[in-house]
Amino acid sequence: MSEFISAEFGTMLVRLIICVLVNWFIIHCLYFRKSKRLDFYFTFLLISISIFFLVYFMIFVLEDMKGKTSMGIGIGLFGIFSIMRYRTDTMPVREMTYLFSIICLSVVNALAVSMTYPELLITNVIVIIAIAICEAYLKPKAVKIIQYDRIELVNANRHDELLADLEARTGLKILNIEVGGIDFLKDTAVLRITYEGPANNEADGQFRVTKSQWRSAF
Repeated sequence: MSEFISAEFGTMLVRLIICVLVNWFIIHCLYFRKSKRLDFYFTFLLISISIFFLVYFMIFVLEDMKGKTSMGIGIGLFGIFSIMRYRTDTMPVREMTYLFSIICLSVVNALAVSMTYPELLITNVIVIIAIAICEAYLKPKAVKIIQYDRIELVNANRHDELLADLEARTGLKILNIEVGGIDFLKDTAVLRITYEGPANNEADGQFRVTKSQWRSAF
């Protein structure tokens, strides 16, 4: 078997297994358990494997370029993190954070060739624990953005009526309401409601309202 696989390649396979298992655990047990988004599951896992191979083999190619390793790795990492822009739709903050964490772990597992396996495992476990703690104690608020047709209720003096109407029509226990914009020609308003329940990761992609435009309805 050693005639076909070198010791360096065997080391790479072990590090790849560690990288894939760690990222799979993060994606499947921490991310997918709440979001149920198979599209991001697919994206995160394949990006993890691709980034690992890219970085690991880039090291050996640059070693033959006489002192250009550091500069080449820096340029390569810049290109890798630029794929955070690789998308057609706006990516929610939670998904962007997971993508960044998975890319970082793939780069670390590929680059840290001088670390022992226990040191590498401890590093990965620390990241897993940090993500698990954030998921458990820093839960994102459940938010929906809706287009509302009764603009006569979007008034500081009628917030109780607005709240009652929204709760009756959505069936949600609403905690806060923000107004993003009012269209008097169409008699509609864009509202962002915070409610009790599971978070909706697609809330921000439904209507285009800048952050500075939102104001509290109460």
